[in-house]
Amino acid sequence: MIEDYLHPADILLPKDHIEKWAVIACDQHTSDEEYWEDVDYIVGDNPSALRITLPEIYLKKDNSEKIRDINATMKKYLEDDVLEEHKNSMIYVERVANGKTYQGIVGCIDLACYDYHIGSRSLIRSTEETIIDRLPPRIAIRKDAPIEIPHIILLIDDKDEQVIEPLADATKELKKTYDFDLMKNGGHITGWFLDRDAQAMVNKSLGVLKNGDDLLFVVGDGNHSLAAAKECYEKGISSRYALVEVQNVHQKALEFESIYRVLFNVDEEDFLEKFLEFTEERGGGEEQTFEYYSKNKTGSMTVKSTAKLPIGTLQSFIDRYTNEHPEVEVDYIHGKSVVKKLASRSNTLGFIYEGLKKDDLFAAIVADGSLPRKTFSMNEADEKRFYIESRKIK
Repeated sequence: MIEDYLHPADILLPKDHIEKWAVIACDQHTSDEEYWEDVDYIVGDNPSALRITLPEIYLKKDNSEKIRDINATMKKYLEDDVLEEHKNSMIYVERVANGKTYQGIVGCIDLACYDYHIGSRSLIRSTEETIIDRLPPRIAIRKDAPIEIPHIILLIDDKDEQVIEPLADATKELKKTYDFDLMKNGGHITGWFLDRDAQAMVNKSLGVLKNGDDLLFVVGDGNHSLAAAKECYEKGISSRYALVEVQNVHQKALEFESIYRVLFNVDEEDFLEKFLEFTEERGGGEEQTFEYYSKNKTGSMTVKSTAKLPIGTLQSFIDRYTNEHPEVEVDYIHGKSVVKKLASRSNTLGFIYEGLKKDDLFAAIVADGSLPRKTFSMNEADEKRFYIESRKIK
């Protein structure tokens, strides 16, 4: 009997205007309110995933009323038959963005097989430290939510391309799910329902892929959303399963992008001086180089490492510095151009550095348990996953 590692789901899809329904993941453009204002204008009065998700740019505000509105809107969409349910479904997805084609499979994973804590040995593991204070808003949404609409991407270590890639040759025999352009430079996306035979072949291939450490999936995107789902499941207030998209870390289109750091309300000179002192006191043998940007000063600095990755060295000092200077705020930024743009403001300091190579990801998770929080992102911000599929969780 073939074991299910990826489960079929009763997937909900909008009946109409799917191009206005689909919006980018909530953890993008976290310091660019204009982006989200533009999305709001594009969506207008149409049903949209924008109305049932909470962009992270608004996490610093009191969101209790917003969360109530999200849950009420979810219920209204169900009552008004905005969404159509497709029983026992998996969807093979192809997305073309910036000349690259991404492939994935949408289905459910068992949250009992997932543990986001550092050092976990579960089948499904987090790639990096979970920021606990980012969980409550997501838990607050999910605990009363009738549906979930995730942007979670799980990665598999499939160098021989045996799980997902063969589905591209089978699309002529599969029923097309959707086929449309994504808003705001998001590219084009097409989906096909997998029949039972295709679903069985996916799980058979996943079973062969599982390594001796019992690691099969790592979280590439949406770690905090999946962690919130796990917390709700363990509290008995939501489903044991979570909807995800599975991608191969070795697909050519997939590129690892560093998540950079921008500090606000900071004395640039003081931070740079004390960062250098910190690494001189605690650093090891290898040197690491950081580019820094501010309104008044741009340059680079080479320091002694305190961690294997440059972000580990920088983040350990940021944690220390912000404890001593609570007025300093930190944002996690995708894209070098965004860092430079934000750093042009007064009392703002941005850092750019070398990131993790994707071929080293699974080995690093097995060896070290996890990476520093917000270490990497997959591709540029405009290429991130869009909310499309949803599922009832009550």
